[in-house]
Amino acid sequence: FVPLQMRVQKARRIQSDLFVSIHADAFVRPDANGSSVFVLSPSGASSSAARYLAQKENAADLIGGVNIDVKDPVLARTLLDLSQTINDSLKLGKAVLGELGGINRLHKAHVEQAGFAVLKAPDIPSILVETAFISNPEEEKRLNDDAYQDKIAQAIFAGIKKYFAKNPPLAKSKLVSLE
Repeated sequence: FVPLQMRVQKARRIQSDLFVSIHADAFVRPDANGSSVFVLSPSGASSSAARYLAQKENAADLIGGVNIDVKDPVLARTLLDLSQTINDSLKLGKAVLGELGGINRLHKAHVEQAGFAVLKAPDIPSILVETAFISNPEEEKRLNDDAYQDKIAQAIFAGIKKYFAKNPPLAKSKLVSLE
């Protein structure tokens, strides 16, 4: 088990070009179904279900919330960077969601936004993929099938490739002078 905050720290430490968190969803009703993709929301969840899910996932360990004080100039710059990262995350999420729609019903036809702790890296485009509902008996059965797991993985990978084809990663290493 890797705590939520450590997942983001590991991605930042190795200067990741993107971050993908993959989950099986669950809900109180067994008829809930479909795949979803989430990105960070700086202003709250895009739906009550997204808010519920983020609260549930963030409770996986004791991570603190982010308090935003826009009077701080350093924080204001971070918020600007975060808005760019969220825009990139939305592009990535749309590409992955489109691919998942080819193999599974979509829970929502658009990328959703919520305050998931694992999406709070201001400098890495990040998505959280809910592959299907493990609380739905039919989807649980598919999620236990190796071939279906491979289809899900291939769909996520195809979406990532589409994203990078249009949005190549920036070089993050220091430039070396050839003098």
